[in-house]
Amino acid sequence: MTARTAHPHPTAPASRPVVPCGPDDIQHSQALATGAVGITLLHIERAEIGVGSWASVREWLVSIAASPLIASDDASLFVGAPALAFVLNTAAGTTGHHRDTLRTLDAAVTKLTTRRLDQAHARIDRGEHTTASEYDLLYGLTGLGAYLLQRDPRSDTLHDVLAYLVRLTQPLPGSDLPGWWVRHDPSGRTSGAFPGGHGNLGLAHGITGPLALLALAKSAGALVDGHADAMLRILAWLDGLRQDVPAGPWWPQWVTADEHRLTTVFQEGPRRPSWCYGTPGLARAQQLAATALGDDRRKKAAEHALLRCITDPAQLAQIGEPGLCHGAAGLLHTVHRVAQDAARPDQFTAHLPALRALLHAQVPARQPGFLDGTAGTALALHATDRGGAPTTSWDACLLLS
Repeated sequence: MTARTAHPHPTAPASRPVVPCGPDDIQHSQALATGAVGITLLHIERAEIGVGSWASVREWLVSIAASPLIASDDASLFVGAPALAFVLNTAAGTTGHHRDTLRTLDAAVTKLTTRRLDQAHARIDRGEHTTASEYDLLYGLTGLGAYLLQRDPRSDTLHDVLAYLVRLTQPLPGSDLPGWWVRHDPSGRTSGAFPGGHGNLGLAHGITGPLALLALAKSAGALVDGHADAMLRILAWLDGLRQDVPAGPWWPQWVTADEHRLTTVFQEGPRRPSWCYGTPGLARAQQLAATALGDDRRKKAAEHALLRCITDPAQLAQIGEPGLCHGAAGLLHTVHRVAQDAARPDQFTAHLPALRALLHAQVPARQPGFLDGTAGTALALHATDRGGAPTTSWDACLLLS
């Protein structure tokens, strides 16, 4: 643990008004990716396994409590009330603490989710294409659903999110594009390189996130009408974009309107093997889906794709940073999770020492955060150090479990 993740900046406790939005420093405090709430996940895991203290967890939570809570439509699993709720629920899962605060946060998350669902359904009713921030894991309804699934698989609001995702997988009337097609480029802007928008495959910002949530929900017994059919529609699209080459199967990060029309892929080869966009995240989501659907053939195919990926030096050479999102920690932890559910776990656990070495070979992150910083790296290393699943459910926000 670095000095920057050891203690928050000193702040005094304050009351917690719910405000529409906040300045940059408040957003940073309540940002799961980069801020204090994400770093607190590391302290919770360390306290649970006995190498840290719950006093340290409380210190970080007090520092977060000094800022007004973000509960506007800008809030998401990775920013504001849902992010803090996720962290508190992770702590409560082992201690039973924070129940009253969680009930207050649940009310805010439910209101937020309901508003955003109403907006999404109204958009579909108008026949307009979606945006990544409407449905994705980091900023959209998939992320809110991930929290709701962890909190209570029987939640009516979770079922409403799942029903929306089923509707999302259906094409708009008169369109030959998938229902999750977005009219912007991968950065969220209008771009001449993406005149017709794009279809995103990533786990963080694309349709693989909803696939993973639908799979995890089905395995947890949270089912809605059309649930399996929606998963199969996503899987069929991924199947059509899978590239089978001697080095092993891979998928593009996204496809343009021209690629969709021509049923081809312009990307020349697999990009870095990351959690957010690469084969590891895609393979894990498909493994989860196959498990939920009872499809052994697909499960073996997903595991085969990941195994070929982590034994391909050309793909591993593209890892150039340590973090969970794009880097070696995300690769390590995803492989670790796949191994726990694989038909032959030893095929993956045999590679964990080399993947740990790859992580240690990276230039350490300068920031202390969760998604790209030292906190996330430490969490991935803790999990493989212990050999089993993480003691807490911290990686549920990545839809890996």
